[in-house]
Amino acid sequence: MRAAVMYGAGDVRVEDRPDPKIVKPTDAVVRTVAACVCGSDLWPYRSMPATGTGRPMGHEFLGVVEETGTDVTGLKAGDLVVAPFTYSDNTCDYCAEGLHISCRNGGRYGFDGVDGGQGEAVRVPYADGTLVRLPVAADSALLPSLLALSDVMTTGHHGAVTAGVGRGDTVLVVGDGAVGLCSVIAAGRLGAERIVLAGRHEARTDLGRAFGATDVVAERGEEGIARIRELTGGVGKVIEAVGTLQALETALGAVRDGGIISRLGAPQYEQGPIGRPPFMRNITLTGGASPARAYIEHLLPDVLDGTITPGRVFDRPFTLDQAPDAYRAMADRKVLKALVTP
Repeated sequence: MRAAVMYGAGDVRVEDRPDPKIVKPTDAVVRTVAACVCGSDLWPYRSMPATGTGRPMGHEFLGVVEETGTDVTGLKAGDLVVAPFTYSDNTCDYCAEGLHISCRNGGRYGFDGVDGGQGEAVRVPYADGTLVRLPVAADSALLPSLLALSDVMTTGHHGAVTAGVGRGDTVLVVGDGAVGLCSVIAAGRLGAERIVLAGRHEARTDLGRAFGATDVVAERGEEGIARIRELTGGVGKVIEAVGTLQALETALGAVRDGGIISRLGAPQYEQGPIGRPPFMRNITLTGGASPARAYIEHLLPDVLDGTITPGRVFDRPFTLDQAPDAYRAMADRKVLKALVTP
């Protein structure tokens, strides 16, 4: 099969790899119908040391089940399924708590002999626990929004849930990437009355307004913090969807005393300003990697009936053979989120 492999910073290749096969009786082989490039894929794209073996890429995909292991009982060949961005058994104590990201038997696509999602097919471990069957055809117009449930929409929802967003709240979303925009959807879905989006890319913030953002702040740093405070007097609920130190500093500067900051962006820093000043202000830092599997079935009805349309974050399609172009376009901020189809 053909699949995207990263060999180092800026070096993504599409090459022939072995076809996936059932290895364990809990596996399924899924033929990919749609995948995408994630913002988190861009961090190794910018900094990964060169390697001679390469790393299969992609962790967001949906597709059709081609084959199942003998222990798989909830899926059959021909089912259209969406895969959360990590696999999990859905039976361990962490999964029972809704923390599938910490599954004792789980793991990540592209590692430990498991295929990446940016390829023609994927061997999915713990298929019964991981995959969610979709009640639509493989050519449905809903596919982009269903694919968003693999990561960005469930991650945005995680931010809104952990920030404690509720009816009538004022919420700040820091970041106008796909996760930030899905956080706007999630905050509105949970009843936020005012949603301030901090971002400076007009096409993206325009989409954020369409998703429900009531205010946009394009200024950055201290100027941006001052503008947010001018608009809100200090925000009680903040979703930080970037992962840089500057984004965290914006969140800390804009949040009111006693407020909550949910961090969604994969941190690109080892130390942050979380010493005495935030402590004295009783600020709660929460968030983290989304347990996507816990949220997919909860959000699925709203996608199916068109209540939310997170698939709008996919603003340009690419074929699998164009995967290197998709990475380059996203890294150059010419594309918000690239949709990749075999």
